[in-house]
Amino acid sequence: MDFIIQAVTDIGNVKQTNQDSMSVKRLGTRQGTMVFAVLCDGMGGLSKGEVASAAVVKAFERWMYQKLPGLSQFSIDAVMLRNEWEQILHSQNQELRAYGRRMGCSLGTTAVIMLLTQDSYFIMNVGDSRVYELDKNLCQLTADQTLVAEEVRKGLLTEEEAKTDSRRSVLLQCVGASERIFPDMHSGVLKRDVVYLLCSDGFHHEISDQEIAYYLQPAVLTDADTMYKNGSYLISLDKKRQERDNISLVMIRTF
Repeated sequence: MDFIIQAVTDIGNVKQTNQDSMSVKRLGTRQGTMVFAVLCDGMGGLSKGEVASAAVVKAFERWMYQKLPGLSQFSIDAVMLRNEWEQILHSQNQELRAYGRRMGCSLGTTAVIMLLTQDSYFIMNVGDSRVYELDKNLCQLTADQTLVAEEVRKGLLTEEEAKTDSRRSVLLQCVGASERIFPDMHSGVLKRDVVYLLCSDGFHHEISDQEIAYYLQPAVLTDADTMYKNGSYLISLDKKRQERDNISLVMIRTF
């Protein structure tokens, strides 16, 4: 299994700062090529969201360089991986809360982390940044930790109502602004000729599932240049529809 990777981000129509941060790396290991990706969306309603998102991305990049080489000597232990990622997020949550108290401000960020090995994927998320799997169909692999998503799961709202609900960006938790966080962990079998998409909520609010499936399908994304071109086109479409948030996406194609 091998991978093509690309990332695109845009400040958007309204904000003065891009509070999204992201990283995607293709790595050679003893277990074969892997991809490690992190995408964080700093809270638009809070100050210094870019500080929070960058801090979490840097913390996971340190883990990638310092810990992943040792873990990848053998098959990845899912329990150990979960424990280490949770420790990073809990540590960042406390550090960002302490920073906020010192600076007299509130700051926070979503986080979605993904590791792809030769046969499996592992995802951890806090907040509403998402991971999709796209082959013949588009499948959301993460569950939004938002108020409206929780009400959909409880049967209090429909999916269609949730898309236009004024509370759709209200998070149940985020790194740095919650007293305690409870990350979700997901894992599965890695597929060949599939696109995995990480994105901030600024991307998926105004872009339909059908548009994502059409422009980012594996049959189309055969090289990094096309990934950048099509990802940038969807961002421009998103902006034309008056999306107010920063917009970021990471694309990983397996082959």
